[in-house]
Amino acid sequence: MSTVMIVDDDKTMSSLLETLLQLDGYEVVKAGAPLDFIARVEREKPDVVLLDVFLQGGVEGYSLVRQLRAHPMEHLANLPVIMTSGMEVSTECRQAGASAFLLKPYDPEQLLQIIQANLAGS
Repeated sequence: MSTVMIVDDDKTMSSLLETLLQLDGYEVVKAGAPLDFIARVEREKPDVVLLDVFLQGGVEGYSLVRQLRAHPMEHLANLPVIMTSGMEVSTECRQAGASAFLLKPYDPEQLLQIIQANLAGS
């Protein structure tokens, strides 16, 4: 069973994503606070990360994905990261190191397809 880490400070969105992913057979780890992101990834060892671009406290997902890409452990530095936002920032996400970008609101099937594609490619 593959594990998806959700990093989103919107509790409603996070819960909906958790339910959707669990129904599709994924194990889900939620990381609402971005402050311990790298430590959580090291500890939880997800297979893919679903990361919101704009988080509480002025933290941007761009900086988190850059930190992950700079990680000394290769399997973590290459971990698939799917970034999401209500704004069209796909270019910025790709430049930061995201594996994929989804513009909110997105279709649940689209999310599942992108997760599968990134798991297959990792």
